[in-house]
Amino acid sequence: YDHKAMGITARGAWLSVQRHFQEMGVDVQADPVRVVGCGDMSGDVFGNGMLLSQSIKLVAAFDHRHIFIDPAPDAARSFAERKRLFALPRSSWDDYNKDLISAGGGVYARTAKSIQLSDAARAVLGIEDAELPPTDLLHALLQAPVDLIYNGGIGTYVKSSQESHAQVGDKAGDAFRVDGRQLRCKVLVEGGNLGCTQLGRVEYAQQGGLIYTDAIDNSAGVDCSDHEVNIKILLDRVVEAGDLTLKQRNDLLASMTDDVAHLVLADNYYQTQALDVACHRARYLLDGQQGLIQSLQTAGRLDRVIEYLPSDEEIARRRANQQGMTAPEGAVVLAYAKMAVFDDLVHSNLPDDPYFGRALQTYFPKLLSDTFADAIDRHPLKREIIATCIANTVVNRAGATFVHFLASEAAASSADVVRAYTLAREIFDLEPLWDRLDALDGRVPSVLQLDLLGKLIAITQRASRWMLRLRQRDTALPTLITRYQPGARELGAHLADWLPAHALQRWQQMALQLVQAGVDADLARSLTALEFIFPALDLVDLAEKAGSTLEQAARVYFLVDAELDLAAWRAQINRLPTDTLWQNQARGSARDDVYAIAGQITQGVLERQQQAQPWASERAVEIARVRQLLKTIGEQAPDLASISVALRELRHLV
Repeated sequence: YDHKAMGITARGAWLSVQRHFQEMGVDVQADPVRVVGCGDMSGDVFGNGMLLSQSIKLVAAFDHRHIFIDPAPDAARSFAERKRLFALPRSSWDDYNKDLISAGGGVYARTAKSIQLSDAARAVLGIEDAELPPTDLLHALLQAPVDLIYNGGIGTYVKSSQESHAQVGDKAGDAFRVDGRQLRCKVLVEGGNLGCTQLGRVEYAQQGGLIYTDAIDNSAGVDCSDHEVNIKILLDRVVEAGDLTLKQRNDLLASMTDDVAHLVLADNYYQTQALDVACHRARYLLDGQQGLIQSLQTAGRLDRVIEYLPSDEEIARRRANQQGMTAPEGAVVLAYAKMAVFDDLVHSNLPDDPYFGRALQTYFPKLLSDTFADAIDRHPLKREIIATCIANTVVNRAGATFVHFLASEAAASSADVVRAYTLAREIFDLEPLWDRLDALDGRVPSVLQLDLLGKLIAITQRASRWMLRLRQRDTALPTLITRYQPGARELGAHLADWLPAHALQRWQQMALQLVQAGVDADLARSLTALEFIFPALDLVDLAEKAGSTLEQAARVYFLVDAELDLAAWRAQINRLPTDTLWQNQARGSARDDVYAIAGQITQGVLERQQQAQPWASERAVEIARVRQLLKTIGEQAPDLASISVALRELRHLV
């Protein structure tokens, strides 16, 4: 695959651009965006990138030969000229039609002794000097108060104020390199490698700049190469078997160019989304990120010093200041989380499970999956591809800390958590909800969309925790899905009828809050309904044991839950500390106990063919006592000992 012809690296980087500006409510495909560029139109990443939107206003750019300044570009005419230069072999900024440059602009050789600057040029660059040497002008370009700096070239132009130029290791940029805190652009995207040092990125992000890392921004090129290699491994075996000629193989490769690009860019989309969700919940996720970092470091999988991740002392300082990790730091954590999950899955039997084998088919373009399904199933890197796809999917959707947190809490393996996540996703139909949230891009404020994605991740975590209770059952996933999915769907369809009045009112209020924020009413109801659909697993089992209908089991369960105010019990348990692995597991066990007690009481009522209300009346004194006990606990600092005593009292009601 010809990466320049595909523009694949630039297209991936442009998804980062779109994501950053979406956060500000700007559509870079329609709204004008003032850009300073590092590169020229003959380059793959820069040239392709500057042709991905006709709204780009390229006010300045530079390469190793020239400095280009166009203070007030005409978007349409400058786009056409950039397109001409891209098609012109080995073009430079000096080939730009000077008649198309706005007043006060020009193209200047970097070998000049000094460069005269017009009022218009000084205004757009935010400087006062009327004349500057080329290196000083480049320094000013990098500090221009523009919307976007797009680095599509080669060179490290941003460092931290705590780093020396010698530490950067790029002498060519020493004369004009800037510190992260000196940047005045709103967004910086690195289509080229090492446009910034990691500490430079962090410094810029801490002052409010929007930036990921070069590994995120230009990952599409690497991903495309990975796909190409794996496709060639597959097709070469088909050719060797005599089922395809070399010419047919080459024609087939070429015909799938757009399909491969689609698969690759989907990874970029979800990866940047995961980072934005993490930044939106930065303070909430800090403890989980610290735990993951410590675990990876202890296992020898991560050197936080080499990766410039904050020390425990720095994390404590940020926690005290109500700050979390920046996006560049989150990108490193995301990468290591994926690698850790991948390693764990490869060393488990999960890639051998036929259910997860479906990921192998989705990795390849549909044409290959339809035509060479058997050959794909015999791919020599089958297990690695499956593990890669699953790790990407789970971490991109649920976040970098998801697998480690649940595995630690439940004393489970990464494979256990992935199976639980997959069951939750299928049984509770979570994927369609995610797709509907993705479709809100540009239609609702970014803050609202990130709020909803965060809520769905929290819901997924709760649902997966339920599913982990099934992991000891050596049962195939399709069997479990077939058993529980219909019950979950039936419960969801009849929720409005089966919920008691106060629970129904709470659901309606939750949905109304989302509607008032701008969410479609049906989506709001579907999202908020999940909190009440979780017990479907227990209800299916309870109904079967008691010989009752799902409706009878649900009505009793919800009334028991309400009478005992189990939502408040779960809230108190969630207050327990999780500083150590044992505390994590203790909190998870306590939460499981609450659900188990509710199920046992419901089973007893159903087996006696009682109604929940008479049961509550019979046990009114005991119920009042445990409610008072719960109130007392709520007035104290969270403590496992008091929760344990209260749970023992609660068990007496079984």
